[in-house]
Amino acid sequence: MSRIGRLPIAIPAGVTVDVAENNKVTVKGPKGTLERVLPVEMEIKVEGAEVVVTRPNDLKKMKSLHGLTRTLINNMVVGVSNGYEKVLEVNGVGYKVQKQGKKLVLSLGYSHPVEMEDPEGLESVVEGNKITIKGIDKEKVGQYAAEIRDKRRPEPYKGKGIKYADEVIRRKVGKTGKK
Repeated sequence: MSRIGRLPIAIPAGVTVDVAENNKVTVKGPKGTLERVLPVEMEIKVEGAEVVVTRPNDLKKMKSLHGLTRTLINNMVVGVSNGYEKVLEVNGVGYKVQKQGKKLVLSLGYSHPVEMEDPEGLESVVEGNKITIKGIDKEKVGQYAAEIRDKRRPEPYKGKGIKYADEVIRRKVGKTGKK
């Protein structure tokens, strides 16, 4: 049995979970509403203050879908109740970040400033050299953070670039002169 799939998902106070036909799950909470169509094979039931996901048989595909379905619903429940956030750090001489309305303006050593528009439902906050991305959809928060990081990935010699706050960069020793 899937160890993650069989765990029930506790529904916190103020959050409602509705399951429509074709496993269309709608989760409403204090921070907003999320909907998602989940695999039809899984059986999703709301029992009291928890959601239980069961699978029809023990085929390999069903086993993998079982844990996935449960995790997706759990991420939606956590998103509408607490929300998600990712923190990025900008390191490097002359590298700057500014917020202009809904735009993020990055000066990353290119000949032009890089401008990025905040996607729908996400909010970015700039404090010094830190960018915090907040939202209720875990997938969107992670995707937008990855897109920002891609504008200038951290390099191993000086550690310049945009990195996640919890990311560890493996440093390399530079060239040495010959004797």
